[in-house]
Amino acid sequence: MRLLPSGSAALLVELDGLDDVLALYAALADAPPAGVVDVVPAARTVLLVTDPARTTLAAVADAVRTTVPRPGDRQHGETVELPVHYDGADLADAADLLGLTPGELVERHTGAAWTVAFCGFAPGFGYLVQPGGAWDVPRRSTPRTKVPPGSVALAGEFSGVYPRESPGGWQLIGRTDVAVFDLDRDPAALLRPGTRVRFVAAS
Repeated sequence: MRLLPSGSAALLVELDGLDDVLALYAALADAPPAGVVDVVPAARTVLLVTDPARTTLAAVADAVRTTVPRPGDRQHGETVELPVHYDGADLADAADLLGLTPGELVERHTGAAWTVAFCGFAPGFGYLVQPGGAWDVPRRSTPRTKVPPGSVALAGEFSGVYPRESPGGWQLIGRTDVAVFDLDRDPAALLRPGTRVRFVAAS
């Protein structure tokens, strides 16, 4: 664990891997140190945003060092079911990269629950991981300038759903009709850290 100031009001905690991030995030989300107003997980870091009027970065760092991570948090959280049409433009290529047939890729993708590890890239975009999924999918060599909203994709160890049209370099394996981000809904983001997601093949 390495702790670094991020500006004058935030502390960045660098960790060895995603499991360490999720365990520390779970503990800090349950009991944030005094004066911390936001806790933001990412792939290898946890950012703690503070209210400088209520605490100091040194005090928050001391609190983080004494926080006991809570492993195994991937098994908690609400479950969202997302029907997917597995007809993505990169389905065959992604399957080939994994040494699978397209049908075997779909079976693996739908075979176990995914968990939103963290959010980023765009509002409502969740980075989903599947414990034991053994995913390692390279991004496209040439990113697309436009990825349609609802596209279901793979990159590295992650799966994700594009909440709106945007550029993107992930491998597109399908699409869902479910809006994962809707400003008229509360909460707007369907996929939030800790949410479990089960993809099902749409008929």
